[in-house]
Amino acid sequence: MSPTQKKPTPGLETPSDAPGQVVFRESPIHGTGAAALGCIPAGTRILEYLGRKITKAEASVQCDLGNPYIFEFDEVYDLDGDVGWNPARWLNHSCGPNCESLLEEGRIWIVTLREIQSGEELTFNYGYSLNDFKEHPCHCGSAECVGYIVDEEFFAELRGIAGPSQPPR
Repeated sequence: MSPTQKKPTPGLETPSDAPGQVVFRESPIHGTGAAALGCIPAGTRILEYLGRKITKAEASVQCDLGNPYIFEFDEVYDLDGDVGWNPARWLNHSCGPNCESLLEEGRIWIVTLREIQSGEELTFNYGYSLNDFKEHPCHCGSAECVGYIVDEEFFAELRGIAGPSQPPR
């Protein structure tokens, strides 16, 4: 996963713009997911993606061991979000996400792209590369789904491989 770089928001005092507005529950996409408890405006920082800062070498080992919670941080370090104190790890991927990840002042935030309705699942694009993409089928169900968990830059390339929301088995 790779966050977008963003300059700090001037005058923002609180770590999250939406404390207590997210609930974690069973998801129709996969396992546990996060849903809005009320209407959340576009541009709201929902959760910080937390974890242990690890080297790229350690991140590679963790990925090889099947850790799906590694988040690209910078040129030297990644963030291992597979820790109990990181509720953001439960947000699911979607090919038509309603949130995005942003790197702001050395912190990774999950931020809403548009207004979120009460009960709506919060999702973001994990930004995976095409490496081993067939090992990561997508079940997001969005109209934009390409069948695999990959970054949007690869959607056009994959459109011929899998129909919307129907990953090959």
